[in-house]
Amino acid sequence: MAITHAHASGMGGMRGAGDLVARVQMSKGMRTWEAKQYVADKLGVAVAELTDPVIMTEVREDMNIGQITPLPGCAKGIEAKFNIQKALDIQINCVDRFRKRAAI
Repeated sequence: MAITHAHASGMGGMRGAGDLVARVQMSKGMRTWEAKQYVADKLGVAVAELTDPVIMTEVREDMNIGQITPLPGCAKGIEAKFNIQKALDIQINCVDRFRKRAAI
């Protein structure tokens, strides 16, 4: 967990795609380079662009997957996690629990 966090922080965290890469690493058990390629493919960007905060702000806004400072109408919190789960095709426990409770 500490190594994954260090790698994610080094990629810019939420300013880049470090948070997404870390999620994929933990969810799918991938190595860092595999997770970077996976996320880049899912987001439609090059691996090198994952750390660019300008490009990633646009991608995050277009895909509605959360930003550091969301504008009105942009996804935040659980809504952003729902969108991340869909975009990256991964399981996010809190999203699954939310769906389960909503179905009851």
